[in-house]
Amino acid sequence: MTPNPPSSKRTAGHLIAVLVLPGASPLDVGITSQVFSQRPGIPAYDLVHCSIAAGPVRGRDGLGFVVEAGLEAIAAADTVIVPGSRNPARALDQRVLDALRDAAFRGARMVSICGGAFALAQAGILDGRRATTHWQLAPALAREYPKVQVDGDVLFVDEGQVLTSAGVAAGIDLCLHIIRRDHGVQASNAVARVIVAAPYRSGGQSQFIPRTVPEPLGDLFAATREWALKHLDEPLTLATLARHARVSERTFGRRFVEDTGYTPMQWVLRARVDLARALLETTDLGVDQVAARVGLGTGANLRLHFQRVLSTTPTDYRRTFRWRDPDAA
Repeated sequence: MTPNPPSSKRTAGHLIAVLVLPGASPLDVGITSQVFSQRPGIPAYDLVHCSIAAGPVRGRDGLGFVVEAGLEAIAAADTVIVPGSRNPARALDQRVLDALRDAAFRGARMVSICGGAFALAQAGILDGRRATTHWQLAPALAREYPKVQVDGDVLFVDEGQVLTSAGVAAGIDLCLHIIRRDHGVQASNAVARVIVAAPYRSGGQSQFIPRTVPEPLGDLFAATREWALKHLDEPLTLATLARHARVSERTFGRRFVEDTGYTPMQWVLRARVDLARALLETTDLGVDQVAARVGLGTGANLRLHFQRVLSTTPTDYRRTFRWRDPDAA
């Protein structure tokens, strides 16, 4: 037998059960409370926080919770949300796993924020599905649950009945997406205004890891890499880099891949994208000017590579991450 399909009609009074596991992240839990709170003029959700039993639950970061319900709340819920927690890969109580499986089987909408994806994976709910989690946890999720199609680059994944988000603030994006799916754009925008959040970020948008250029595994060709970073606005070819390293092109290419996991030209491209990110965040240079500064030639070329590497445009990236001096007039 297969789970019943989720209901396409979501109405006010829709019950959301938030599963607060031991070590739960206060911010992940708080996101659900903020986004799905009942507000005048906004379609209402009934929100209940639960755990193995009602009562105190120790959280992480020095904060704890007192939840009002046990696992029976999951049995009655239309949507079940599992926030992240400390040590998300740990084995869960069998009662928790059974409650999650039963909810998924009867067609409840199953949602995870950050490391909460491990709970859904452990229950088998993510088998054969595409899912995401925080980019730092994605390799472990893929390793521990090979049946899950882990995409560690995106903000959230909507698989219909099952939805997963990346870490921390991406949980806001997913919860707003749920309201948008249930009640439309105006309702989600109204909630976004109340909580002072971006009204819409595409689930396919990149998580924007700190650097797209990988940390080197060793000191091999470190001097050449440092030299290249200072000359990104100049033509850089495999021959140029190999000449600087004083080895043959074949040797340079092979050993560079062994050290970084990227070909020299892939590495150069990502270094240029990283420099472009910094310029977009900290300067008023136009897209064409940024492209010239980083060695990508034209604005069209920069847009193409931004889309490929970060799944967004330079303009949208600047709008999201532009740094402004709080002391400036």
